[in-house]
Amino acid sequence: MLQSKKASCCGNESGTDKTGCCTPARDTKSSGCSGTSPKNESDCCTPESAKKQLLIDFLYLDLSVCERCQGTDQNLDDALADVSAVLKSAGFEVIVNKVNIITKELAIQYKFMSSPTIRVNGRDIAVDVQENSCSDCGDLCGDSVDCRVFTYEGVEYNTPPKEMIVNAILREVYGAKSEPVKSAADYVLPENLRIFFEAQERK
Repeated sequence: MLQSKKASCCGNESGTDKTGCCTPARDTKSSGCSGTSPKNESDCCTPESAKKQLLIDFLYLDLSVCERCQGTDQNLDDALADVSAVLKSAGFEVIVNKVNIITKELAIQYKFMSSPTIRVNGRDIAVDVQENSCSDCGDLCGDSVDCRVFTYEGVEYNTPPKEMIVNAILREVYGAKSEPVKSAADYVLPENLRIFFEAQERK
């Protein structure tokens, strides 16, 4: 019975070695784990396909003066600290990509809709983009600019609450994906961002 269980867990592997580990069908003479991730706690080589990645994009206009961007940055760090143990136990590698959107070209590249934005595996943590006047970014560019607000459990916030970010991460981890990722063809630079970048260029 034990051998049968090992064989079924090995999938396309060639079999098991003396320690009961699944041995790759290909030659792994140098490290014993070529084509696989590092050994797990039982010293078995873990197949590369077992790796899972969670990509988090934090896109923002400014961290020097904008309190919304600063608060979102801090809440994201706090949320990741809270769920780090869960993500590690679930076998996820977390990649955090913080991008300062300083040009129209970068906005187009990242399909940036409003500042600040957090995406988990390409999905915005909020379904809708809502904005109101942001005096910080207005002072930064010298024009009237709106920035993002977030509605969570019926309450409007200037920064996404930590709990909102945690829930978005856990939805992605446990597969409860609601909104499909929009394609690049769907993107048009929002008028609000065009005003911001052009005002900055004039300064």
